[in-house]
Amino acid sequence: MKMKDVVTWTALISAYGMYGEGKKALRAFEEMEATGIAPDRIAFVAIIFACSHSGLVDEGQAYFDHMKKKYRIEPRIEHYACVVDLLSRSGLLAEAEEFILSMPLKPDASIWGTLLSGCRASGNVKVAERASQHIIELNSDNTGYYVLVSNVYAALGKWDKVRMIRKSLRNKGLKKDPGCSWMEIRNKVYVFGTGDRFFEQYEEVNRLLEILAGLMAKEGYVADLQFALHDVEEDEKRDLLCGHSERLAIAFGLLNTKPGTPLQVMKNLRVCGDCHTVTKYISKIVQRELLVRDANRFHLFKDGTCSCGDYW
Repeated sequence: MKMKDVVTWTALISAYGMYGEGKKALRAFEEMEATGIAPDRIAFVAIIFACSHSGLVDEGQAYFDHMKKKYRIEPRIEHYACVVDLLSRSGLLAEAEEFILSMPLKPDASIWGTLLSGCRASGNVKVAERASQHIIELNSDNTGYYVLVSNVYAALGKWDKVRMIRKSLRNKGLKKDPGCSWMEIRNKVYVFGTGDRFFEQYEEVNRLLEILAGLMAKEGYVADLQFALHDVEEDEKRDLLCGHSERLAIAFGLLNTKPGTPLQVMKNLRVCGDCHTVTKYISKIVQRELLVRDANRFHLFKDGTCSCGDYW
């Protein structure tokens, strides 16, 4: 492009962030500044987001300070949320909570929800319960925050709290968005719901998932049952995980495309930790690139690794 403005650079930085290419995002930001283009508040959201999704804690904090001191841009709630996310994803939950409490703005449900997501990944019960209480007290009508609180309590095995949150959702008339994934094969879109058994080739997909499960077990895979968010026996929890929509989509894609060709799957919710691990194993076993776009970002799985570096 002959002319590049702040919007152009921000789009590039944002895309790098979504793919976990934090270092490239940093270089793009530096190049933008070097050409004399001043970043705006949206550009700073993009760069801190990119640092967050690549584990670049020091760099992300430096840009937050850079924004205030050099460019005199007053942080908005979205900038604070990015810093909380930056700290939480790296397991710095005490620092994240302290940062929230020191904010000059009143933390909203998105801020506490960001901290809560980090607690779920690290298993920090005390901080998780404090964040959950703040979300409940804010009385948000955003279903996603209640679902997040419920999922955290489920992962911790606190089923009485799970039932309380689900009852609260029903009383408010709120409904959880069902998980679904979709993909396009030869100009036709195929949609898969979590636990779906009513799509073409269901039996073949189920058999393939069983075969893959055996091969993954030989590679060392053990199901992480904390992501089966129902109070049932362990065998049922494994079955629930196997029915997650992205696994159905991936297996269907493997059956209906040529060996070695890449697959692209879209998902409406955040990919769970167990499905993330499973997809890494599958990419190695079948020797295919598997691109999964969830509600947050893109994940490119190849040879048993993911482009996100497990920061997502």
